[in-house]
Amino acid sequence: NPLIRALSVRTMGCIRVEQITEYLTTPLAKALKDEDPYVRKTACMCVCKLYDISPELVRDQGFIDSLRDLIADPNPMVVANAVAALAEISESSGEALFELAPSALTNMLMALNECSEWGQVFILDALSVYPCGDVKEAETIVERVVPRLSHANAAVVLSSVKVVMRLISLVQNPETVKMVLKKLAPPLVTLLSSEPEIQYVALRNILLICQKRPMILKNDIKVFFCKYNDPTYVKMEKVDVMVMLASDKNVDQVLLELKEYASAEVDVDIVRKSVRAIGRCALKIESSAQKCINVLLELIQTKVSYVVQEAIVVIKDTFRKYPNRFESVISLLCENLDSLEESEAKASLIWIVGQYAERIDNAQELLESFVDEFDQADADVQLQLLTATVKLFLKKPDSSQALVKRVLGLATTGSMNPDLRDRGYIYWRLLSSDPEKAKIVVLSEHGGVAHDSEKLDSALLDGLLSQLSTLASVLHKPASSFITDTVRQEVLPVSSPPKAAQGGWSCNECTSSNSASAVSCTVCGVARPG
Repeated sequence: NPLIRALSVRTMGCIRVEQITEYLTTPLAKALKDEDPYVRKTACMCVCKLYDISPELVRDQGFIDSLRDLIADPNPMVVANAVAALAEISESSGEALFELAPSALTNMLMALNECSEWGQVFILDALSVYPCGDVKEAETIVERVVPRLSHANAAVVLSSVKVVMRLISLVQNPETVKMVLKKLAPPLVTLLSSEPEIQYVALRNILLICQKRPMILKNDIKVFFCKYNDPTYVKMEKVDVMVMLASDKNVDQVLLELKEYASAEVDVDIVRKSVRAIGRCALKIESSAQKCINVLLELIQTKVSYVVQEAIVVIKDTFRKYPNRFESVISLLCENLDSLEESEAKASLIWIVGQYAERIDNAQELLESFVDEFDQADADVQLQLLTATVKLFLKKPDSSQALVKRVLGLATTGSMNPDLRDRGYIYWRLLSSDPEKAKIVVLSEHGGVAHDSEKLDSALLDGLLSQLSTLASVLHKPASSFITDTVRQEVLPVSSPPKAAQGGWSCNECTSSNSASAVSCTVCGVARPG
């Protein structure tokens, strides 16, 4: 009975004792060549388990070569299990054991249509690391994998996307590339109709895909608009995708949607994220900067504390990106001084006051209100206040001399922060030695703000795209950063019974050691012999 044979091999593989491995090799070798496919597929996984116990034995018996031979098996489930076993052994050993012949590749592609969904995942993951020999081979693999994009299982879909994203760069026909990329959008959109947890995983992977090829989903931005019943973690990712897909053509839609979130959303985190997203749109699309500023000003008019503070922070970044364009809104920002509670918002407004001190009539009064709370302020506010006061002095030296002395004194003699103290001494020496040189240093042009600050390094992005549908693509971190040790736990051999202590005796029943004074075994209670 093939079922009995398969269960026997499976049971022996589950006994993780090194002493029995020599008895397992002969039946396992027979099972790998069994006439029944169920026995062969079970034997594939048994080889993987045996490798955990005794890697040398698996190599000596030629089981790895047997697994490679089984990739050419006519049964698709045997092929899938052979691929899974080889992938597992390659990962645990750190060696590239996956060497496919062209005939084996053809067999894997044929098995892809017939094996179970998890077998398809194993085969697709193997194809994602397969080194293609030429363009024709890459086109063949892509052509056979594309139908898997319409599968009902999200894991199969994302594994198929991973294969296509890797091999599409090898395809040279622009029409083929365009057609394949067009087919990637519908399955990704369909994933957003699943459960919230699958939506989150899909969105994290979509963020990576959009960074590499934003054209794939450029016409589907409405799909990423938040629904009223979406969990917070899904909404946060949708806002990021919306900003990434924003362009001149759809920015009005995006701003309207983000404004709605910022003004009507109950969740404070979503409101803050939306306000920041409006600022990112301004930095990304120069033609929309004025529209973004207008939306931010409307939000400031609501007088909601956390909305005002986030708006001031993003307007400061907009000032840095586009200097001398939107300074007319400074007076409105200064009116909201009393509503500032967070350090980042305070530091942002102080930077604006210092940078445009010559255009603000009451700049000194505004800075003095912050100086009164200098000792209680956070370090970033203190540093920003020190720089802004020096800028004010260089622009209006007659009226602000007393203020700059006071702030420099607080920074140098009244602070224990070495960064603040050192900056204070540098400014003091600059101002006392040569104010003109101080102007060159302090009032120099600032570097612009990059709109793609949340984009990943190209090398890291390529690495994460090769790991789509894994935890690395969800965390946006390479696997090495959160997997500290991938070495398998060693299976220890069965130890011999412990020897009796000096002067003691060993129980004949349970082999436990007992002291010389014990009249019966302390474990099983059997009387001392003799």
